[in-house]
Amino acid sequence: MRKLLLIIVLTLPAFLYAQDNTRGYKVKVGEQVPKLLFSLMDGTPISNESLKGKVVVLQFTASWCVVCRKEMPHLEKEVWQRFKNDDFILIGIDLKEEPEKVKRFIAQMKVTYPFAIDSNGKLFESFTLPNAGVTRNIVLDKKGKIIFLSRLYEVKEFKQMVEIIDLALKKD
Repeated sequence: MRKLLLIIVLTLPAFLYAQDNTRGYKVKVGEQVPKLLFSLMDGTPISNESLKGKVVVLQFTASWCVVCRKEMPHLEKEVWQRFKNDDFILIGIDLKEEPEKVKRFIAQMKVTYPFAIDSNGKLFESFTLPNAGVTRNIVLDKKGKIIFLSRLYEVKEFKQMVEIIDLALKKD
């Protein structure tokens, strides 16, 4: 019994690190994006097919998320305004909030990129493990392959994401 307890105590940190190493994602860089089928708040339908040929950032967010609020002005200025005239789209996807609340949130944050609402969380869950937190960016190449995954807002990682978007846009 002592040996079993010792084994558990010694392996638990490695197991927890391995679980945490996913950063709450069940998808991985290099994989094709899961099936997408949703609409923007203006009614525009979005699917895997409609996104082909574009570099895509799916930004999962919520009005109550402090880190999301910190990141959004950077997404607007350093990503959307920089790349919006290229084969690119940034889609903010609000998690489980009512349309009126999301409209107020967008206005408060002064962002102009398109938004969708994941009212039941199913879209979010197609990318994440159970109980994962928001503030996530998923970057797709022009063929729908995941090329970058971020979690929370960290300046160095954000700059890396911008570089990856720029490189992906330069590829044929």
